[in-house]
Amino acid sequence: MDLREQVETGEAHTGPLFMPIPVEVPRKKEQEKLSGLVKNVHRRLRRKYREVGDFDRIWREHCEDEQTLSQYALAMKNLADNHWTKNCEGEGRIEWCRSVCQEYFLDGGMKRMLEKDAKSAATINTSRPAPDQQSSISQLGKMRLLDVGSCFNPFLKFDEFLTVGIDIVPAVESVYKCDFLNLQLQQPLQLAGDAVETFLRHLHNPIDALPAQLFHVVVFSLLLSYFPSPYQRWICCKKAHELLELHGLLLIITPDSSHQNRHALMMRSWRVAVESLGFKRYKYVKYSHMHLIAFRKMSLTTTSDLVSRNYPEMLYIPQDFNSNEEEDLTDVPVRSDFEDDQLAWGFTELPETPYDSDSGESQSSSLPGFHELEDPILLQS
Repeated sequence: MDLREQVETGEAHTGPLFMPIPVEVPRKKEQEKLSGLVKNVHRRLRRKYREVGDFDRIWREHCEDEQTLSQYALAMKNLADNHWTKNCEGEGRIEWCRSVCQEYFLDGGMKRMLEKDAKSAATINTSRPAPDQQSSISQLGKMRLLDVGSCFNPFLKFDEFLTVGIDIVPAVESVYKCDFLNLQLQQPLQLAGDAVETFLRHLHNPIDALPAQLFHVVVFSLLLSYFPSPYQRWICCKKAHELLELHGLLLIITPDSSHQNRHALMMRSWRVAVESLGFKRYKYVKYSHMHLIAFRKMSLTTTSDLVSRNYPEMLYIPQDFNSNEEEDLTDVPVRSDFEDDQLAWGFTELPETPYDSDSGESQSSSLPGFHELEDPILLQS
């Protein structure tokens, strides 16, 4: 007699009562375990950086720790294959990158932006020549995409991309072994588009050097927060600018589970820092667990102004200021009252008029005196 019949007849149940365990429970526990492994690697890197201060030495030792790197790579692949795809977190960011590239390169987005640039230049200075609107990108069949920190090469399945995935410890054979921080840049290739594609299809593993101006798209998906130093994040963005063709796209995805305005000052700070290299923001969206930002390359030469402002330090993350991560795992720094007041207005993510957005958001703040603020990094002190 089953349990339902016993309830209906009033008979007592004498045997053990087994409650079914939802399938989601063990899967969630496994996800938490894998996420914990990944986060602990990040925490150890940041702790060593705070203790030693030599990020070159710390990164070199990290790259030599093959056991930790292998565990990290397997955990990331497991998360991507068995967990992120179930709740659309992984697929969401990959599909966002794909849709932005399609809209920009294939559906007229780049042309509209170049026309907008020409109008702006004509308005500011009629004697200034219009920006170069010629690009080889629209003449090619495939978009050349560099996925940095690729792990499992998620863009390989899309036919519109010629994908090169690189990682310090690849999780699949299609990803090249490469330390992007120490990647050497060579002179640009003087080849036709089909010859460039042939070059990319015959790269040697591992990759130690690449020609400049080689790619249409560079993707940093959950990459920059891996590094313990803001300067390392700056070096990555600088190399991305050098590796991109003129008018190419840099796509940055960085984790953040808080509400949209919680780290608005940080996003504004990132924007100013990245744009100082010769980029301009094209798209921005906040998902429940991440920021997704697209920048387009505006200048052929890479600007590296470290005198007028400390741009590398503006690429900070909240964990940079949390020295007690082992005791407090919320990864949220203490905010000042002044910063709370700024965020309450909801405009702090948007920069001043010189850093206007391509995506049509408001370009100025109604907060009196807001334009007089110096580097947002100072507000974290």
